[in-house]
Order: sequence, then structure tokens, then C-alpha cells
Amino acid sequence: MRIVSLFSGCGGLDYGFEKAGYDVVWANEIDKTISSTYQLNHKQTHLETRDIRTLLNSDIPFCDGIIGGPPCQSWSEGGKGLGLNDDRGQLFLEYIRVVEDKKPKFFLIENVKGLLNDKHSSAFSLFLQRLSDAGYEVTYALVNCANYKIPQDRYRVFIVGINSCYSQHYLFPNPIDSAKVTLKQAIGDILTEPTKYINEVVTENKNFINHDVYAGPFDAKFMARNRVRGWNETSFTIQAQAKNEPLHPQAPKMIYKSQNKRIFAKGFEHLYRRLSIRECARIQSFPDSFIFHYTNIADGYKMVGNAVPPRMAFFLAEQLKLILKRL
Repeated sequence: MRIVSLFSGCGGLDYGFEKAGYDVVWANEIDKTISSTYQLNHKQTHLETRDIRTLLNSDIPFCDGIIGGPPCQSWSEGGKGLGLNDDRGQLFLEYIRVVEDKKPKFFLIENVKGLLNDKHSSAFSLFLQRLSDAGYEVTYALVNCANYKIPQDRYRVFIVGINSCYSQHYLFPNPIDSAKVTLKQAIGDILTEPTKYINEVVTENKNFINHDVYAGPFDAKFMARNRVRGWNETSFTIQAQAKNEPLHPQAPKMIYKSQNKRIFAKGFEHLYRRLSIRECARIQSFPDSFIFHYTNIADGYKMVGNAVPPRMAFFLAEQLKLILKRL
């Protein structure tokens, strides 16, 4: 199956589909701080870095499927939630335009759970209607990736469409029994201390690639709630902003002082640090062979935190095979 990838990021979704046996032949990512990482890890894929709004139908090759995650900032519960009133929110319609133009056998879209909030109901209904009118049997689900062997609570919306001419309907994979993967299982073997950065240029870590950590201050918003989960728990959601990453499980849970204030446990302050980029990548289910290229620490966290966990992508892609083999 030939796959076109849109809003590809570093290629977590693509990597999962590739591991399931699909051929990602063409990808589009405009962010220049990410493109070198994509190319390093997807050498067989042609990467197009032009703005999707400038691409014509003829610029994109024939494909059996389209996958991708349009920018989520406009729909995120942690942002302003401007939806289609934001240029980034309008990019969702560009994804739909490409589906309408290419008419693949299937498509898969990933986004944040805020997309399902009441304030975005009209926009979401518009998206579903456009996709249905384009000739697709469309289904969607809010999925916690922790139920699919991903060591974090990560709720994401997935929308899947099968071309109506095949009279097939996508069923999401059932949660996996005993799926819980703990932080101990995910990162417990990483025993070396990460290299600390704030605004410095990042240099290659010879001991453990990408084992770099943002060591900037913790603001009041960060200190408003506990950010530590223990070794025998799954992680909080891996974030795209360096300053907001969860803390390493070596530290005790933060101490409650008031509704909007927590503090580090007295005598253990030295144990509190954010997860490193490599630790975040492990929690996202990236293998250590997947190398992230960056010179700014924030760019490293951004590409890891915005990615679809490859293992989640793999399970979704495997489920698609049950339909595609009947086409």
C-alpha cells in the first residue's frame, strides 16, 4: 500500500505504518527544524517541505492511503481554542482538500481530544460532513494510548475513512489486555545523567543519543499540580513544550500546599528534573535507533511531543489491514 503523509512532523505515525508493512512514498512537513530528523529516519520517503496550501493535486503522487495529524494548537484544551478562526485550524481543511483530490482507498487523521469539545462541535461536524461527501465511510474514536502498550496517558482523536465504493467500515482495535507499561519498564535502564541545557547550542551526546534535558526554571503554572508519577505508574502525557514535560520518577510526588500550589519535597529537591528527550521518546514508544536532530533543546521536545506514538500507529495500521485485504 502506497501512503502519502501530511503534516508529518518527525514521522511517528509514518514509522508505525512502515513497521506494519506500508510504503510511505511521499510526506509533507513545512517546519525546517524537523525536516532533517524526518529525512534521517525515513530515507526511502520523498519529503516535500513546501506549504501544503500551495500544493496542487498534481504535486502529490498516487496513493492508496493518506495519513497525518493537522496542527492541534487551535483545538487544544491548553490553548486559546480558536478553531477555524485560527490559520492553523484552517489547515485541517487542507488535509480534507487533499483527500477530496486524491480519492485514496482510506485516510487516517490524528488530533487532540479538544477537537471534540462543544465549542468546536460545528467545525467538527463540518469536517465529518466534508469527508462523508467526498465518498467515505467515516468513523472516529477518542483513544487513550495507554490501553495499547504506550507508557503514558495520552488521549487522542483518530478519524478513519474507507472509500464508500468498497462498502467497508473501520472498527478500532480493542484495548489490549494487560496493556499497562510502566515507567520502570520504559526508561528504568537509563541510568546515566542527562546533559542539561537551557539556551545553549546542543551538541551530540556521546554516551546516549538525545539524552538531553531542559534545565530551565519551573514556573507557577507548572508548580500548580503534581508532575511526578512513580516507577510503577504510566507517565503523564508527553508534552511538546520543554518547560511542561513531566518530571522524572526518581523524585517523590510533589507536596500539596494549596489548590494551585505544590512544592518539591524537602531534602529531595536535587532529584527533581524533567524527563530527557530520549526518555520522552521511549515513553512515546520510539526505538533508540530513531535519532532526533536538533541544536535547540526546545525543538527536540517539540518534535517528540507532537508525534503520534509509533506503537499506536502500528496497531491502527494493523487493524486497517483487516479491511484492506478484502478490497
